[in-house]
Amino acid sequence: MHASGHRIRVFPVPAEPATPTVEVDDPGSRTARRVVGALALAGILPALYLPGTVHNFFDLKIYMSAMDWWAAGNPLYDYVQPDRVQGELYFTYPPFAALLLLPFGLLKLGATVAIFTGLTLLAVVVTTRWLLDPVIRRHRLPRRFTLVVGVLLVLGVESTRETITFGQINMLLVVLILADLLFAAPRNSRWAGVGVGLATALKLFPGIFIVYLLATHRWRAAAVASATAAGATLLAAAVAPGDSWRFWTHELWATDRVGRTDYTGNQSLFGLLSRITAPDEPSRLIWLPMVAAIVGYGLWRAVRAARARDALTALTLTGLVAALISPITWTHHIYWFIPAVVILADAALSTDPRTVVGERRRRRLVGLSLGTSAVIVYGVVSFYDWGVAPSPTDSAWEFLLRNAYVLLCLVLLVFLPVRPGADVPVKESREADTLPEAPLPR
Repeated sequence: MHASGHRIRVFPVPAEPATPTVEVDDPGSRTARRVVGALALAGILPALYLPGTVHNFFDLKIYMSAMDWWAAGNPLYDYVQPDRVQGELYFTYPPFAALLLLPFGLLKLGATVAIFTGLTLLAVVVTTRWLLDPVIRRHRLPRRFTLVVGVLLVLGVESTRETITFGQINMLLVVLILADLLFAAPRNSRWAGVGVGLATALKLFPGIFIVYLLATHRWRAAAVASATAAGATLLAAAVAPGDSWRFWTHELWATDRVGRTDYTGNQSLFGLLSRITAPDEPSRLIWLPMVAAIVGYGLWRAVRAARARDALTALTLTGLVAALISPITWTHHIYWFIPAVVILADAALSTDPRTVVGERRRRRLVGLSLGTSAVIVYGVVSFYDWGVAPSPTDSAWEFLLRNAYVLLCLVLLVFLPVRPGADVPVKESREADTLPEAPLPR
């Protein structure tokens, strides 16, 4: 009541309409689930094929037969097995690999198959987690969902199927390389280089990563890798001097021991040229300059990625270079398509789609990621064995199908994106993003 005695009526003020709360998705979560779901569908359905009855651990059986032959006192590299496609097959690994395989010859074949398969599956799970964990943290993706789908996709890729069903050792090499160059080398560990050195002593293919260490000026790691490879090789030479001398002076250079180079399963640059010139071999005067160009360009890009703190892209580019320049690159050798898909998906999620340029870039990256996934899941030889080319490829379509991995390697070598700062821990990156800006000088 007012002091004058008049009553004052107070009308309630209408409340302002509540601002609707907008629930913001985690960055990239919707797009991520769509991408991951599409990749899972691309991988799971063909994975049901799993042609185990086709390969039936063929390579592993050759290894074990060669070990029985060697244990009986015969020269290791005299072992030969007839084959309907290649004519004759031999034991082609370095002597150090034979030393590690020899104890398995004491087991029954079923036990050896179970051990090799179990270790490969474990390696798939471990390496897939290594690849996806940084992406999951960076984009706040559902961890369990992403990891499960990622493992299923990797199991659906032809290189994984071939590794499992042939009984190959490729995933062991991948574990050694990734553990070394994703974790040990960036932290300047005293063990940096050991994994690459052991992988090189087991199979010469990973030797390209010693060149990568030299190119990125990791001198100590390169020296450790070289010393480890040399030490393992000398150990094998001490145990089997005759076989070691024969391998390094003769068998290493006899490319005919590993099979015909024009076979479609050989997805190297030399394999592509061999299928063009079949039944004649391609000229080295054409092949060697192309190899030099690929090594120079690929390692240049890998060095740039390493300097931008994107170790995974650097390693992937190096692995693609190795697949292209090796005279023989079987389909199960090319693991490096798998991290390429992860890199493409991560780069797509990190691209801001709110601008026209960003939206176009994201579409290109997603398209390349899905296209790569489709090619490596469908595969080159799993669903249709082209066999050996008796004559030059007849049609452009057949040429594309029979050389799909070679062409995909070349595409990725050029277009695989570098993600600056990808190696920076996610927590540090977010803290840097939230630091207050320094005041402008007056």
